[in-house]
Amino acid sequence: MRGIVGGFAIVLLLVPLFVGAQDDNDQNVYVYATYFVCDPATETRADEIIARSYAPHYNAAVEQGNLSSWSWLAHFIGGKWRRVLVLTAPNMEELLESSGALGEIIGDTTPEAGRVFTEVCNAHVDYIWTTNPAVDGSRLSVAEPGVASFSTYLQCDISSEDRADEIMAKTIGPVYQKYVDSGRLGSWGWLRHSVGEEFRRLLTLTADDHATLMAVRDSIVAELRSGRNQRAFKQFNEICNVHHDYMWDIQIGSTQT
Repeated sequence: MRGIVGGFAIVLLLVPLFVGAQDDNDQNVYVYATYFVCDPATETRADEIIARSYAPHYNAAVEQGNLSSWSWLAHFIGGKWRRVLVLTAPNMEELLESSGALGEIIGDTTPEAGRVFTEVCNAHVDYIWTTNPAVDGSRLSVAEPGVASFSTYLQCDISSEDRADEIMAKTIGPVYQKYVDSGRLGSWGWLRHSVGEEFRRLLTLTADDHATLMAVRDSIVAELRSGRNQRAFKQFNEICNVHHDYMWDIQIGSTQT
């Protein structure tokens, strides 16, 4: 079976980030994220292929209800990952069925585009994440072109990561939500590892631009390091004691309305 981009096999190893919003029933959102390592000199060619050849298929899957949303993110600051393709669905079965079917369709209808794409982005890694309805306010919103996104990938102690979720729900999350309510953040999300490699949790933020994201993030960290939040924040960082940050530009995508 081909992967979600024509020519790639689906390898469920690890998969910033995020997309779509949780519905009114607070059900889980399942997120299939493929992180690509691309040639910086030619990566805009991959963007063109996504926009011209692949986007119509992803948009159709959203319109037909096979996917909740999809998006394509471009590297702004961070490590070796240069692009991210994100698909979301309300359950694991629909996510895997839709991603597999899309891989087959795209591979059959646009073989030359797939060949060029794999030359430009010749390595990738996959993660499947799930949202946590118990974390009030946590929401995914990365299908809005032009929006800036910040992703923190965390390595956590598996035996204690549930405690990290509790701290996020009770202490850290309400601080992020305060900045959403004030309009300084567009959204924030907290995702749990379902399939993938070393990263166990993912924190996502969105705002109108990167400068705003950085300013708000600095304010939030300062607030969490002081006062009544300090002890819980320290424990959180002891459980999830390694992290990698990325900033992304959301280039294209769509979500169910």
